[in-house]
Parts: sequence; structure tokens; C-alpha cells
Amino acid sequence: MSENRDLTPLMAIVDADVAARAGWPILDLAAAYLRGGVRLIQLRAKSMPADAYLATASALVQLARRYSESGLGVPAQSPARVIVNDRADIARLAQADGVHVGQDDLPAAAVRGLVGDAAIVGLSTHSTEQVDRAVLEPVSYVAIGPVFATATKATGYDSVGLEMVKQAARRANARGLPLVAIGGITLERAASVLDAGAASVAVIGDLLAGGDPEARARAYLERLSRSEPPRV
Repeated sequence: MSENRDLTPLMAIVDADVAARAGWPILDLAAAYLRGGVRLIQLRAKSMPADAYLATASALVQLARRYSESGLGVPAQSPARVIVNDRADIARLAQADGVHVGQDDLPAAAVRGLVGDAAIVGLSTHSTEQVDRAVLEPVSYVAIGPVFATATKATGYDSVGLEMVKQAARRANARGLPLVAIGGITLERAASVLDAGAASVAVIGDLLAGGDPEARARAYLERLSRSEPPRV
């Protein structure tokens, strides 16, 4: 699974509910991120019926492949990849690149069995105890959050702060795994999260700030390029 461990500094999360509130159709928003240079997109659709979720995931996978093959928005040598939130079955059926699960979803080992060894599998954590358990699972990366207070994604957990990012990164990196940080991350805060040890920041709401997600994605990638994410 090592081929999936080098994450891009920015994971753009396309949340169906957040996109709808902002007036963006899911695929249009994803296309804007791809044009802006995003190479890793996570599709999140908590309230979407399974059939619609599958259709949307399949369409997004095809969209990412078209951008990769054409070289639009992303270098040909760095293909755009799609991760499906929660649903390993939908990720497999849609031929997505991977799946991201939380503490209350299917166990990571079961997810790995469904999507195969080559797929990306990410697991959310919210404490050092959960990180220590997560690194023993067959995952490609560990996620920690919410780093800062956020109203975009209800987790039921308090913000963990940059010190927790540092601790989680040390624990994950010791097992050869990269850390993804999520929750309340803004353009102004993003570089500090990488500096704390995260390999990637996952962003939902702040990528929509200003109403031009393509430009916002470019701004994030430019800002994050000034920091050096850890290599594991």
C-alpha cells in the first residue's frame, strides 16, 4: 500500500450538503477544484440515497479521469484521485481510488477486504488513543480532527489544536503512515498545520470562501507549497 501513502498537501472534500447550500452542483464544484490543481478529492454525502451516491461517485471518478488524461488542471504524471466517504461498497462499485471511514463506520480491516490492497483507506481519529489504535489497522493514512472549531462538519468532538496534530503525526509517522488534518482549517491556518506535522489538510467550507473555488484551490496549493510536508 506504500504507493498510496504520499498524499497531496490538499484534500478537497466535496460535501453534498455544503455544496448545495453554496449553490454548487457537486460535479461543477469538483471540476472547479480540478481546474485549480487539486489532485485528491473526497466525496461526502451523508444524507444522499445510496443509488444517487453511487451515480454521483461514478460520475466524479470519470470526471477526475478525464482531467488526468487530458492534463487539464493537473499534470499528467500526477493523476487526480477520488476517495468516497463512509461507503466502501460505493467506492468499489464506482471504481474510486479509495474510501475514508470514521470511528463508527465499518472497521478498517473490513474496508480493506472490500476495496483491496491497492486502494487508499483513511481512518478518522480524534484522540491519541484512537490514533494509537488506527496505526495498527491496514490503513493508508490516519486523519485527526477537528483541529480547530468548525461548524461545517459535526463530529461531536472538541477541537484538538496544533499540539495534538504534532502528537498524532509522531505516532502515525512512527508506523510509516502520513497524517491528514481536518476541521476549521482556513487558508491562513493551513501552512501551520503542515508545519505541525500533517502531510495533508482536508478542507470543506473554506474552499468555498469568496465564491471562486477554482481560485481558492490555487491559493491553497500555492500557500501549502511553501511548507514541506513530512515524508514517511
